[in-house]
Amino acid sequence: MELRKLHRWDVTPAEARSIQAALARRVRLRPLPRRLTLVAGVDVSFDRASGAVFAAVLVFRLPGMELTERATAREAARFPYVPGLLTFREGPPVLKAFQKLVRVPDVVIFDGQGFAHPRRCGLASHMGLWLGVPTVGCAKSRLIGEHAEPGPRRGDSAPLLDAGEQIGVVLRTRDLVKPVFVSPGHLADFGTSRQAVLDCGRGCRLPEPTRQAHMAVERLKAERGPAC
Repeated sequence: MELRKLHRWDVTPAEARSIQAALARRVRLRPLPRRLTLVAGVDVSFDRASGAVFAAVLVFRLPGMELTERATAREAARFPYVPGLLTFREGPPVLKAFQKLVRVPDVVIFDGQGFAHPRRCGLASHMGLWLGVPTVGCAKSRLIGEHAEPGPRRGDSAPLLDAGEQIGVVLRTRDLVKPVFVSPGHLADFGTSRQAVLDCGRGCRLPEPTRQAHMAVERLKAERGPAC
């Protein structure tokens, strides 16, 4: 899979914030394609012992959720842990994994934020611009914003707001289970991002693509040695 090179990665935190602000102006919120055939899930994990960042990308075919492709990558962490700037730590191995894919997914769901970010450019938005494909963020916790508690049943949701602006959707993906925080990344909008996460659910709190990607990245961490 080919990538769009948008900037260098060896930057300071101040430069990283400026890059995010500039990229946010290029993010486009619009409905996902009506028919989604290939959906990818992405998860990233930092291994404190080795100092490496591990990424896994799994591609599934809808509606049966058959795994069609899997790619992983690891790199030494070259950017410090700074809240709001995790893309500069996690982005390089994610893109390295995507370059190994043969198929281009119709949508990519990230275990992370998209538009629901202080500069409206979380991991899903940032990577969507590099990849040039629709992306959605589905995070387990809230980074910013306020919301009412959604109803108790699967599919119940509430808007996630920041100073009155909608930045995401708080979505119940399973009855009586803690909600997830869904936000469009790039080339997606609030309603279709919400629906994509629900369509990829298979009875668990997390959508199946990111749930499987999480398991893959944890296996990778256990199997590999230190990064070089």
